[in-house]
Amino acid sequence: MTTRPARVSSVPALKLLRACAEAAASKKAEQIVGLDLRDLQGVADYFLICSGSSEPQVKAIAEAVEDQLRALGARPWHIEGREGRRWVLLDYVDVVVHVFHEKVREYYLLERLWGDARSVDLGVE
Repeated sequence: MTTRPARVSSVPALKLLRACAEAAASKKAEQIVGLDLRDLQGVADYFLICSGSSEPQVKAIAEAVEDQLRALGARPWHIEGREGRRWVLLDYVDVVVHVFHEKVREYYLLERLWGDARSVDLGVE
């Protein structure tokens, strides 16, 4: 089993989360939600969950997030689902981004699974 690194960026986690949200919004991501997991001993400090209505849009959202965070000096520790484009997970250790195809998001209901987490005001629509 691989040990998670302490951090992948010197940028504060909340700033990374908001940068992810801005990048997702720039590609017209829908239902952008930030969850604060710090009190829940989760796998990260924050989750960003968003969705796209097509596989190309899911890909574009994930790429925009990667580009935005790369500009801040952050590189993902791990990426899953890039090829399938139905659920792309970008793991930045402190922040984990879930980009869903809208139908897959409806199936997994990740927000309900982490229902005890507090919402974060991301400043995006």
